[in-house]
Amino acid sequence: MTLSACGSHSDTSSASTPSATTAAAPASTCPTTAPDGQGTPEWTLKGTTGSVAVSGSTDTTAPMVKVDAPFSVGETQVHTLTAGSGPVVSPTASVSVCYMGVDGRDGHVFDSSFERGTPVDFPLTGVVPGFQKAIAGQTVGSTVAVAMVSADGYPEGQPRAGIEPGDSLIFAIKILGAS
Repeated sequence: MTLSACGSHSDTSSASTPSATTAAAPASTCPTTAPDGQGTPEWTLKGTTGSVAVSGSTDTTAPMVKVDAPFSVGETQVHTLTAGSGPVVSPTASVSVCYMGVDGRDGHVFDSSFERGTPVDFPLTGVVPGFQKAIAGQTVGSTVAVAMVSADGYPEGQPRAGIEPGDSLIFAIKILGAS
């Protein structure tokens, strides 16, 4: 699956965007090892329905997102799992990130650069609003989670990713660099 699963509503994939010059040297890979699942989540959120528990990635493990489905939220919520020490990311920056996207309806992972082991570079102006809200204003090096309403994700659904109209989405995102 390509980045277009978390990109804009157009068919143009931002995966073809040239690599951004970053303010901090980004990692060349995303960790692919699953966490042991024994730790305490860094963020738990009771939704309008269901709940979600998120543990951010480390230098050696991918994040973990556990969903008590169906999960939905009434408003988009962003939580910083780990604050970075780099520069603040502007709303129009091009970023390099590792991310995992989970559908709140059934808890399935619909896209993950962690699974592929490769960061993705794209402009924040080319992604769904909830993804931009999660990253803009954060600092490079941060790991964040966002639970977004359908209107900030794919209000009409995204069949290629198994996302149905009205689905709330959850992302765990590690910000590697920004320009």
